[in-house]
Amino acid sequence: MSQKQSTIAQYGAPKIVIAVLALVFGFGLFVVGFDQGHIFSVVMGEQAFDEMFIHELTHDMRHAAGFPCH
Repeated sequence: MSQKQSTIAQYGAPKIVIAVLALVFGFGLFVVGFDQGHIFSVVMGEQAFDEMFIHELTHDMRHAAGFPCH
């Protein structure tokens, strides 16, 4: 009687990859949903809060995602 041996390969993402993707997701969520000039204020100063470039760039995506902005 012969026995067959089989191996089961387990594939999974390393925990560091999941952590990096969670950070990217969190940063993207901040940019789309909550940024009111904070990112560019490092470079532009107080003028960035008046211009709100990223807010205007992601305005329609904000509403599609359910974020109120005005």
